[in-house]
Amino acid sequence: MKLSFGPGALVAAAFIGPGTVTACTVAGASFGHALVWALVFATLATIVLQDMAARLGAGARRGLGEALMASVSGPIGKAGAAVLVLLAIGVGNAAYEGGNLAGGVMGLEALLGEGTRRLLVAGLAIIAAGVLLIGAYKPIERILIGLVLVMSLAFIISAILVRPDLSTFAAGLVPSIPDGAQLTAVALIGTTIVPYNLFLHAAAARNHWTDASKLSEARRDSAISIGLGGLVSILILSTAAGSLFVAGMEVSNARDMAIALEPAFGPTARYLVGIGLFAAGLTSAITAPMATAYAITEMFPAKSESGQTGRFRAIALTIVAIGAAISLLGIDAVSLIVTAQAANGLLLPIIAVFLLYVMNRKALLGDSVNGLAANIAGGLVILITLMIGLRGIWRALSTVLGA
Repeated sequence: MKLSFGPGALVAAAFIGPGTVTACTVAGASFGHALVWALVFATLATIVLQDMAARLGAGARRGLGEALMASVSGPIGKAGAAVLVLLAIGVGNAAYEGGNLAGGVMGLEALLGEGTRRLLVAGLAIIAAGVLLIGAYKPIERILIGLVLVMSLAFIISAILVRPDLSTFAAGLVPSIPDGAQLTAVALIGTTIVPYNLFLHAAAARNHWTDASKLSEARRDSAISIGLGGLVSILILSTAAGSLFVAGMEVSNARDMAIALEPAFGPTARYLVGIGLFAAGLTSAITAPMATAYAITEMFPAKSESGQTGRFRAIALTIVAIGAAISLLGIDAVSLIVTAQAANGLLLPIIAVFLLYVMNRKALLGDSVNGLAANIAGGLVILITLMIGLRGIWRALSTVLGA
């Protein structure tokens, strides 16, 4: 069997961003391997949901935004769906783009030392914009797959250098939450299962596989790529757990981890973590605008293919520009991020329910409809994501009310 990567790698590129790297770093540095189970669950849940998105795109030949608009009736229903997606995907990704660019710059600083941060942010934004200006799906996919492989190799080798304790790693597979680790466990799950990846995956699968007979290949690509992404997240946590021995140094992000590991494992460890963080920031800085552009253009399509491509580029570049402005001008993005967290907490279970509904429509998917096992797995994921979403909304509202 030929091993190749497709749209699933874009999803891996999207969820292994600076936010995930930071959450995994904090989890490992603060609690060792105790929260490995949370990443295992999050990876399996993501595979379940993204498999549905892949089948929607490759099997039903529909993007998620398109299918969402087709499933609601009346102007009020369509307007409500549009506002929800625009708030969660548009505003949310614009805010997160600032973090993606800042994370990529932190990777460069781990490699090169601290420099002119604004210049590095601008340079990274220009690179992301240049990739998105290509417009055509296939070249962008190849670039992102290459970056994902670089990122994966960097974190895999760094974990090998650190040589994690296998006994404590195995113990971390048993679900338990140490004192003070509740929010960290939620963060690990919440940074892996994200709603905008469902839009990205469905659209990418439709563009990659033009023949519905390739559905099994699409599903295999999804499982392998997302499984690899989950493995990389676990290895980041394990690498950070290796920094626990560093006396007197608080590790709060991947750049700190890179510096902490250097005395014991040499500059190679620092370079590997820096490369991984840079690649994570750059891939997310590309995929977040892509997902936004796919969602909005599917919900509000242009009349021609050239118009659709132009609209896609304009939306994607707007997200990059807003993210760069947040990073360059020092704009406080907390209020935007809080709003995005609340919207995403509401959007994820709604979109997951919609996916489950679509995946049971035999008229749409034929033999690719969910079986009993897929429905049970999907239902469990929806239940858990609903609880996570409600917790996220409560945290966001508490932050606003307490401000």
